[in-house]
Amino acid sequence: MDLIFEIIVTALLVISGIFGFVGSYGLVKLPEPMTRLHAPTKAATLGVGAVLIASMIYLAWFKSHLSWHELMITLFVFLTAPVTGLMIAKVNIFRQWSKEELPPTGAGTGWATLSDSPSLMDDGADSRLINEGD
Repeated sequence: MDLIFEIIVTALLVISGIFGFVGSYGLVKLPEPMTRLHAPTKAATLGVGAVLIASMIYLAWFKSHLSWHELMITLFVFLTAPVTGLMIAKVNIFRQWSKEELPPTGAGTGWATLSDSPSLMDDGADSRLINEGD
C-alpha cells in the first residue's frame, strides 16, 4: 500500500514540475502581456497546487500527521491567482487601449475598467434595503 502512495506523491511532484516549467517558459516566451498572463495564472498555479497536494498526502500517509497549513495555502493560491490575473489584465487594458479601440461589450454600458458603469446599488431595491438598515 505504501508503494501506491509513493507513486501518487511522485506523480504529483513530476506533474507539478512540468506545470511549473511550462508556466515559467510561457511567462518568458509569449509575445504580449495579455497572452503572457495565462502562463503564471494557469500553469504555475496548478504546479504549486500539485506540490501542496503531494505534501498533504505524504504527511498524512507516511508521517501520520494531518497539517491544515498545506490545505489553507492551496485554497489561498487557487483563490488569489484569478484575482491577480484579472488585475494584471485590467492594468494592461488601462495602459494600452483607449475606449474606442476596445470591442463592444454587448451591453448598454461600456467597459467598467475605463468608465463609470452603473452599479447594482444605483437606484435599486438593494440600495433601499441598505438605507433602511441605517
